[in-house]
Amino acid sequence: MTQGTAGVVAPPPLIYLAGLALGLLVEWLAPLPGFGLGAARFVLGGLLLLGGGSAALPALLGFRRAGTAAEPWKPSSALVTGGIYRITRNPMYLGLALVYAALALFADSPATLLLLAPVLVAVRYGVIGREERYLEALFGQDYRDYKARVRRWL
Repeated sequence: MTQGTAGVVAPPPLIYLAGLALGLLVEWLAPLPGFGLGAARFVLGGLLLLGGGSAALPALLGFRRAGTAAEPWKPSSALVTGGIYRITRNPMYLGLALVYAALALFADSPATLLLLAPVLVAVRYGVIGREERYLEALFGQDYRDYKARVRRWL
């Protein structure tokens, strides 16, 4: 853990972006058959996109209201537990995962969607695990109580 921060392995949006880029590259080099959903993939992708924004945007606003950094590579000054954080401890990462899935559907790219699994593993261990240790060290029992009340994803 970097002094005063969670010491995440990389900015989470870059982890998701790297998975997307790799998936699209794989799809370009060795195309797989599409999802076979036709235009329905745009409807489903749109719903996922809407869901992702509905999770991430309120989370960002909650951090702004609390006056603390949303970026996990910066120090935290407040524990945000209200709003969407009453439902999930990681709404921004959930939102990014939903947006990622939407983009994979829009691109009709099964390879990209398959790579979401290793992206989520990287986020879980390279970001969330480090954040949890940092927040527990910083906020102690308040954070442990919050973890006991609210699930990590949903």
